[in-house]
Amino acid sequence: MTISVIIPVYNVEQYLSRCLESVLRNHTSDCEVLLIDDGATDGSGKICDEYAGRYPNLIRVIHQENGGLGAARNTGIEAATGEWLLFLDSDDTIAPETLSVLQEAAKTPGVQIVGFQYCTDDGAGKLTPGEDNFPPTNHPFTLADRPEFLLSPPSAAFRLWHRALFMESGIRFPARVWYEDIRTTVKLFCLASGIIVLPDPLYRYLQRPGSIMSNQNLDRNREIMDAFDDILSWFYEQSASETYQSELCALTVEHVLLAASVRVARLDPRHKLLPEFRAYLDNAFPDWTDNSYLRQLPRLKSLALRLVRGRHYRLLSTLFRLKG
Repeated sequence: MTISVIIPVYNVEQYLSRCLESVLRNHTSDCEVLLIDDGATDGSGKICDEYAGRYPNLIRVIHQENGGLGAARNTGIEAATGEWLLFLDSDDTIAPETLSVLQEAAKTPGVQIVGFQYCTDDGAGKLTPGEDNFPPTNHPFTLADRPEFLLSPPSAAFRLWHRALFMESGIRFPARVWYEDIRTTVKLFCLASGIIVLPDPLYRYLQRPGSIMSNQNLDRNREIMDAFDDILSWFYEQSASETYQSELCALTVEHVLLAASVRVARLDPRHKLLPEFRAYLDNAFPDWTDNSYLRQLPRLKSLALRLVRGRHYRLLSTLFRLKG
């Protein structure tokens, strides 16, 4: 078995068939689909069973008590028979050629991660190219070769992963937390013996209300600091924190100071978390303002950084409300 497609399922009966049909449109052999019903309370589990009944040689279902996205993915990792793992969220879809393209790329000697591009999907048929998931590469590289790869989007879904990376390292997704992807993927970037990035926009990320990215539970954004405590500690334990000091600093600016501040300030520019994000960065990287990666930020992020540094949270809120 070459590829195991792991799909955690929880209360997505409105989207699940669309997701599965996108996989079924991939005309390829030598793959399996693992549906991890994470204690769904709607009709999602029934839909899983119906598809497994129709495609018994392709689809397997595992029903479990609710443990969150990370726990469901971990169940899939353990149960997979494929050499490679593709994580697909149950409200998203993949392009028709995805599995065949990835099977071919996976033949590249020494590669353990195959990255690819993605589109955002408005649910009405409009696809918009997403932020570059690192420039395409003709030859495999390691993080030591290209340390800037550490700054690429941390989503687990935008890569094909060699299962041995998980099994040999013992790394798994944390359960019942936010930011489970970045806690996991950046460590695997560091361990991979070879990485390649394709130009193909294979993943289609559905933007919908109610997702974690639009959740208004602002206090839970504090978990981004917990995530970076975990990340920075792991790199220190691997004796890699000095090697990737500049990249880890830039990563902290990107996710703790910028992204988290924008999420919170859009809804409450006076929230107590906003100065906490700045204090966290100042403590972890006292000289962060000298980081060379900050000079490479695109215009909007550069403007946002200036507003955050000046504590102009109301202006930050207005800017991103206007941007939608």
